[in-house]
Amino acid sequence: MPSLRDLRRRIKSIKSTQQITKAMKAVSAAKMRRAQEQVLSARPYARRMKDVLGRVATAAGGVKHPLLEVREPKRVAYVLITADRGLCGGFNANLIRRTVQETKNISAELSLVCVGRKGRDYFRRRGYNIAQQYVGLGETIKLGHAQEIARYVMEKYAAGEFDAVYLIYSEFVNVLVQRPRVVKLLPVEPPEGQENGEGKPGRVEYIFEPSAESVLSELLPMYVENMVFHGLLESKASEHSARMTAMDNATKNAGDMIDRLTLSMNRARQAAITKEISEIVGGAAALE
Repeated sequence: MPSLRDLRRRIKSIKSTQQITKAMKAVSAAKMRRAQEQVLSARPYARRMKDVLGRVATAAGGVKHPLLEVREPKRVAYVLITADRGLCGGFNANLIRRTVQETKNISAELSLVCVGRKGRDYFRRRGYNIAQQYVGLGETIKLGHAQEIARYVMEKYAAGEFDAVYLIYSEFVNVLVQRPRVVKLLPVEPPEGQENGEGKPGRVEYIFEPSAESVLSELLPMYVENMVFHGLLESKASEHSARMTAMDNATKNAGDMIDRLTLSMNRARQAAITKEISEIVGGAAALE
């Protein structure tokens, strides 16, 4: 049985850990609220952007563009968004597991574009082909980060080095639920236009100036950049939510350990006191 000194040392150590987890929970809660506000603010724009692309692409007819070109997927790339740090429960593990599932049965040449240190380290240790990496983006997601990532994959796709590009990120559902998602990034598949009041696909006659090709040349890169930016925002909110939940559970577990160790310490101290009393009584009886 551990001595009283060992039990006191363990209790002191766990209390210090509990203070750290409490502080990390408070920090993650504040960051999560900001990230959640950014996600909720960005979702209407993402939906409207998708709607506009669908309407314009439908009205433009058979306009050709490098980002719309469909090829046989001989070279496939996955853009994986994970965190730079751990201590966030199963957030990183779920994304990595989903990526492994998606790439397990692919016969094409596979490339990974890793956003975040955790995903990069995992796949680099296992010998995957990491075409590009983006780590240390910081706590604040900026549009420039998304533009840099989107520009890289668009250039590779237009040059024929990638035949298909998919985006894997964690969708923020609520504080307790974060869901890994896989969306097709390239080639761009314009969604169908919204239906009109009669339940039929609505078609709007657009006048393109200077041409439909010029409009789509501006709209399609913006659409890809917005999808990457939205994925980064969703993943950041999910990361902070997962870390806040993990630190809350760690704090509660530390409290339970402190209670159990305190009970063991009290029992050990009571046993020591009882033993001393028995020795004193026994010695007094021997002297009589």
